[in-house]
Amino acid sequence: MAHPVFRPRRLREKALLRTMVRETRLDLQDLVYPMFAIHGRGVREPIGSMPGQYRLTVDELVKDVKDVAGMGIPAVILFGLPEEKDPRGSEAYADDGIVQQAVRAVKDTVPDLLVITDVCLCQYTSHGHCGVVENGSVKNDPTLDLLARVAVSHAEAGADMVAPSDMMDGRVAAIREALDDANYLETPIMAYSAKYASAFYGPFREAADSSPQFGDRRSYQMDPANALEAMREIALDVDEGADLVMVKPALAYLDIISRAKNEFGLPVAAYSVSGEYAMIKAAGKLGWLDEERAMLEALTAIRRAGADIVITYFAKDVARVLERDRGLR
Repeated sequence: MAHPVFRPRRLREKALLRTMVRETRLDLQDLVYPMFAIHGRGVREPIGSMPGQYRLTVDELVKDVKDVAGMGIPAVILFGLPEEKDPRGSEAYADDGIVQQAVRAVKDTVPDLLVITDVCLCQYTSHGHCGVVENGSVKNDPTLDLLARVAVSHAEAGADMVAPSDMMDGRVAAIREALDDANYLETPIMAYSAKYASAFYGPFREAADSSPQFGDRRSYQMDPANALEAMREIALDVDEGADLVMVKPALAYLDIISRAKNEFGLPVAAYSVSGEYAMIKAAGKLGWLDEERAMLEALTAIRRAGADIVITYFAKDVARVLERDRGLR
């Protein structure tokens, strides 16, 4: 009987050997942890559909940020819930807006932590859309000036990077010009370049109170069926001055992450969104999945697809697992 000449199982036999030949590694330096800031003091409000995640007043958020930095997680991305909403989302670009307050507090407390800010209007507008609404329609060009004001206000507060997530045409160019005019030439832009109109955003919309009050976001977020369009969107953002590009969501769009990495010479981020987190958490709680293994497998898949940066609500969980595993060696 002929025996196999090459036996791939030889390299799988021992755990240390499997580790040595592993092609893709999940490291804390790849991760960004999302956080939600709210007004007030001493409030730590659980998010029902996202177990382990909270809406935090700035004083509480700062406590968590110390833990995040202490775990070795290099960056956070901040989202804010305003005290009041209006049609133009004016708190988004106010000097004393909730994100601006949070940025200052974080940079005062942990100066070396990288602070990224989400640049959008949806949490701040009374209608819940990501841009200016006129006659029941989201208007692209009038929104650009407001987004640019948001980005500059975040940079003034001390943000290390701004991340426009609105999907308006031309927003990267408008933000880059505004940042440069305000002398924030060194502030990079991480563009949500391929952001799909996804069902996986549901828990986030609860967390950020950002559901549209009418219609949906399909007129500006991408059709999940389209891949070539994603490449065009990324190319436009690169031409307009994006320093990093993002694919969102992650797990259902691994092909888009891979193509973006292969076709463009920029770092690629992927946002493992709230629905991805909630599914694994829920299945783990019910005993249908091994939560830890599913978490690590999903995040490793995102890295394997080509993402240099993974934004994930699991960042602290990953930190704990990696620390434990180091202790066992």
